[in-house]
Amino acid sequence: MAAQYRAITSHLAIAPPVSVVIPAMNEAENLPYVFGTLPEWIHEVVLVDGNSTDATVDVARGLRPDVKVVKQAGKGKGDALISGFAACTGDIIVMVDADGSADGQEIVSYLSALVGGADFAKGSRFANGGGTDDMTPVRRLGNWALCTLVNREFGARHTDLCYGYNAFWRHCLDRITLDCTGFEIETLINIRVVKAGLRVQEVPSHEYNRIHGVRNLNAVRDGIRVLKVILKEKSLAKAARRRPAPFSVNVPRGEAS
Repeated sequence: MAAQYRAITSHLAIAPPVSVVIPAMNEAENLPYVFGTLPEWIHEVVLVDGNSTDATVDVARGLRPDVKVVKQAGKGKGDALISGFAACTGDIIVMVDADGSADGQEIVSYLSALVGGADFAKGSRFANGGGTDDMTPVRRLGNWALCTLVNREFGARHTDLCYGYNAFWRHCLDRITLDCTGFEIETLINIRVVKAGLRVQEVPSHEYNRIHGVRNLNAVRDGIRVLKVILKEKSLAKAARRRPAPFSVNVPRGEAS
C-alpha cells in the first residue's frame, strides 16, 4: 500500500495522480523557469500550444521528454484550457500560466487544500500570505470591484477573481460547463463552481512579474469582458429561479390514472 503513495512533503503523501495544464503561445524563453519550478512527483504536464511561431514545443520536449503536447485548434486562453483539461489523465488538475508568474512549488499548498476536503483550490493574491508584483492600481481596483459583485450576486466569499493559478479534482468538470474561449474563463470557473455547490478553499499565492515578453492585458477591455460573463451568469441564475417546478400528480397505489 505504501508504494501507491507519492511523498509530497515530509508530512504529506498522496495517491491521486496530478496533471498540470499549461496554455502557451510563444513562451519558449519562459518555459525553462516554469518547468523548473514544477515538483518532480507531477504525474504529467499537458502543454497546450496556441500555434506558437517560436520554439515553444521543442523547448518543452527538451525540458521534459514525456510532456503531452496538445495543439490548440481554436483561439483564446479558455479554449486552450478546455482542450488541456480534456487531455488530462490525473485525478487532480492544476492550471499554471506559462509566463513565469507562478511558482510551481506552491502546488503543494493547493494539494493540501484538496486532500483536506476541498473540491476546488482557488489561488488568491489577496488572501493572507498572498501577493502580487504585477498589478497596477487600476487593475487592482477593477479586480476588487468585480470580485465584490460576484460575491454579492452568487454568495461567494472570494478575495480574488481574475487569477489563473487554481487546482481542482477532475470530478468538478462533471459539475460545471465550460463554454468560454477567452481570458474570462477564470471568472466563469470561479462563478460556476460556486453555483454548483462545490467546496471552494482559497490558497494564498504570490504572482511574480512575467519573465520575458509583454503581458497581453488591457484593464478596460478585459474588465468589460469579465463583467459581461458575470451579468450573463446572473441572468442565467435568475432564469433558473423563475423556472416552474415540474408538475406532478400523486396517484394512490393500485389505482389507474
